[in-house]
Order: sequence, then structure tokens, then C-alpha cells
Amino acid sequence: MSAIGPFPHPAEGVKPATPHALTADQQKKYEEILAAAKSWETLPKTPAKGAEQAPLSDSERMWLTRECLLRYLRAAKWNVAHAIKRVQDTLVWRREYGTEGFTADYISDENSTGKQVLLGYDKEGRPCLYLLPNKQNTQNSPKQVQHLVYMLEQTISVAPPGQESLALLIDFRNSSAGSQPSIGTGRQVLHILQNHYPERLGRALITHLPWYVTTFLKLISPFIDPVTKTKMRYNEPLTDHIPASQLMKNAGGEVDFVYDHSIYWPALDALATQRRKERKERWEAAGGVIGESEIYMWGGDEKSVGGKDGVNVAVTPEKQAESDEFEVAKNEDAEYDAVAEKKAAELADGVENLNVKDAQEPVKVVAV
Repeated sequence: MSAIGPFPHPAEGVKPATPHALTADQQKKYEEILAAAKSWETLPKTPAKGAEQAPLSDSERMWLTRECLLRYLRAAKWNVAHAIKRVQDTLVWRREYGTEGFTADYISDENSTGKQVLLGYDKEGRPCLYLLPNKQNTQNSPKQVQHLVYMLEQTISVAPPGQESLALLIDFRNSSAGSQPSIGTGRQVLHILQNHYPERLGRALITHLPWYVTTFLKLISPFIDPVTKTKMRYNEPLTDHIPASQLMKNAGGEVDFVYDHSIYWPALDALATQRRKERKERWEAAGGVIGESEIYMWGGDEKSVGGKDGVNVAVTPEKQAESDEFEVAKNEDAEYDAVAEKKAAELADGVENLNVKDAQEPVKVVAV
């Protein structure tokens, strides 16, 4: 099949794994961190000592979901005090870094060549984010890191209900040493991922790894969390992890995908924006509480924890039509192209397996 825009849903029959039930001790610790989060009236605008305080915004309160708090607890090995500090640190970082202010227009030039592409879902329903260094089009700069953060936020936005993590597909085919990030940039990215997106990396699949990347990975390996390293896979057949119907042809799948920035970029922005809008509507309809269920907010079959069980946002005819169009597009090759092209026109109007012994440096299992 062919595709010119992001897939809105996983392949038929693919569902995220059911989360493990909390033990009595874990539930108690969750209730402690939830009580702490509900008590926060203000937080600093920056991490600087004596920084000005500001009240929590609705978007920050909505970000503090039940699953978010549990991710930080797991990352902190269920140390409540440590988890609370990490959540606060991330909220302050998001304020100072400006994550909510990164728009599609602002980031657009960084992705004009399609060096990062969100396309398809793996066999556990994780959205797949391709990193393609051979399409690098800018020099090392702070905006490159902002670009990655923006794409992480977009990837999280399109995840299906119940899926908290994502899959990174890093293909070094035809890349050059000059396209690799600096050690400083690499360390900054790792710091952001490990401290502010804990428990978000479900799998990282690295292919066509050249010797100079191996050397780079060795240099940054000491800064990578050991748990993160266990999530890496090197040059395994990608169809072992991703349905062929949602995997690019040049990665071994069936999707004939050629990046067209003028079509793909507004389509991704429209899909992610719509998902965020629907989540906000559900959150507000259920009372707008801290600790709301992400499964409920993402449109899953779990009830709200906000005191209004079973609240469902009304589906307008326009939303239903859009959903139906995407559903057809997912399953019908020709119709997918027609729908994608139609939506793009509307938007325009309105807006080789690696053998480790072949590497010149030994490969260490590391994560991004």
C-alpha cells in the first residue's frame, strides 16, 4: 500500500498490553504522590533559585494524569519523595523550555527533508518515530533538540488509548559522520529523555549502524540509564516488531512512503491537534481533575476518575466523517491516497542486517 501522511490508528487487531495491577503498597504510594500534586498551587517559572512562582495552568493540571504520576514513580523505583521532585522538575523544565509553544510553523524548517517521520504503530500499538540521519538538513543547534522534543510530543499525542510508550526506528543507512549530533547535543537529548520523558521509550530499533556511530554511542554510554539500554535492538528484522502493513518498504514493510513536506507536515499537525483537542474536552467534561485516567482521556473504554463516570464527549458529524475517512484510508490503498490528498488540499486552502563483528568498534547496547 501507499501512504503520504501519518497513520491514525494501529493495524487491525493490535492493542496495547494490559498494565499490571498495583500492589497495595504501590497504590498507597500513588495516593501519596497524587495528594502532593493536588496540593501544588504554584510552581517556579524556572529552576533558578528564588525564581518567580506561577499558578498551575489547566494544561499542566491535565498533564498530571494518573499514568503520568505512575510513570515517575516507576522511574524513581517507587521512592515517593524522589518521584515528587522529578515531577516538579519536569513541570518547571516544560515551563522554561517552552514545550507548549513549539508550533508546526516554528519547527517546520527542521523537518523539511523528512529527517523525522511519525508513521505507523508496532505490534503493541506503540507509535513509530523514524529518525533518519541521512536526511539531516541543519547544523547542530538548540533548535535541533527542540525539533526532537516537538516530535516526541506529537508522537505521544497520536498514541492509542492505553499505550504510554513509543518505538524509535533509527536508520543510519547512507548517513555520514557529519550528520551525527555532537557529544554535547547527545548528552542534552539523553538528559531530556531520561529525566522528562521517563518510561516513554518502549523499544528502539537501530539499523545500518556504521563504525563512527558505534564510537559515538560508546562515548555517551556512561550517561545512559541501564534500564534504557535493555530496550535497544540492533538490526533485527523490523517486521518482527512492526506489522508489514504499517512499516516503510525500505525498512522491509509494505508501505510505499515518500516524504512530501507540504502534505505530510500539515497532516501530522492536524491529526495531533485534533487528538489533543478531544482529550481536553474529555478532561473538562469529567471535571478537570489532577490524576485523571489517560485511557479515558485518550478515548478508551475506561471510565473517568473525575467523579463523572461514563462521560463521553459528543461526536459531531464532522468528527465522525473525519474518523471514517481515516479508517477507510488505513485499509484501502487507493482510497487512502485520495483521502490524504483531499485533506492536504483542504489544509492548504485553510492553512541489511548488522553483524557486530563487521563494526570497527565493538557495539555496546545503548539507548537514546
